[in-house]
Amino acid sequence: MATIGQEVVMMKHEIDFVKFNPTQNMTILVKTKHPPAEHQHIASILMSYDHVYAEQVGFIEKPQRQEAAAYLQMAGGEFCGNACMALAAYVAAERGLQPNHFTEIILEASGTDQFITCLVKQNKETYDCRVSMPVPNKIEQKTVEYEGDEMQLAIIRYDDFFHIVIEVDQFSPAMRKRVQGLAKLLGVTFGANLIGILLFKRDSNELAPLIYVPPLDSMMWERGCGSGTASLGAYLAWKNNEAITLPVKQPGGTIHVTASCENDSVTSLSIEGTVGIVAQGKAFIEGSLVN
Repeated sequence: MATIGQEVVMMKHEIDFVKFNPTQNMTILVKTKHPPAEHQHIASILMSYDHVYAEQVGFIEKPQRQEAAAYLQMAGGEFCGNACMALAAYVAAERGLQPNHFTEIILEASGTDQFITCLVKQNKETYDCRVSMPVPNKIEQKTVEYEGDEMQLAIIRYDDFFHIVIEVDQFSPAMRKRVQGLAKLLGVTFGANLIGILLFKRDSNELAPLIYVPPLDSMMWERGCGSGTASLGAYLAWKNNEAITLPVKQPGGTIHVTASCENDSVTSLSIEGTVGIVAQGKAFIEGSLVN
């Protein structure tokens, strides 16, 4: 805010953005350059119901290595598979990819040191994407006591985030409430950039993904989670010590996962989904961008 005489002038900042629909996991990617210290504040405003509204925000930056087309920096520093698919679709669109044609796009992304390889096909209104995903550092099963009951957990660990798979018979309101409390507790305990708790109905291949990003204090039951789908596939391949290909049903649609496993270690992991580019323009934020 600036003052001219007795007049108070509120600073208005323009944010260039693109909004995507990867399996209804609504994603905003910011095109304008902003210091990292501003990312979380910008993301919180853009995600809000009275603004552009989405489940997550990433920032498109220049890649650090020449092999990559772009660098995806998520607002909370986490890795996000659906946002990678969104960015790959955007790069393909900017390159003028024609309907029914394919292109391969290599990305760098926060939350992993691995290149993310994306195969993109343009359809009439959407883009089909197959994305290589980071392989977990470790997978383990544990029995823990929480709120007086024993819970069977599968923990899928990455460099600075982890997912937990809990196999359930139904997605009951009581279970949803319990795991929300568990996610908060784990966020305080471990200080990770992202914690995902994945409720999985094995008989129907249905997933209910809860994603908690402690740096943003953002907790959401996502309608489609790419990285959660990948972790589920990694867990099932590890559990059975065999390669798997699985369609995983989620509230926003189906994401396919393929995972290979040898000697109790996941050796490759990828997901496939569909991305729509639904909006592009300028958003306006008034006041300081740094809290």
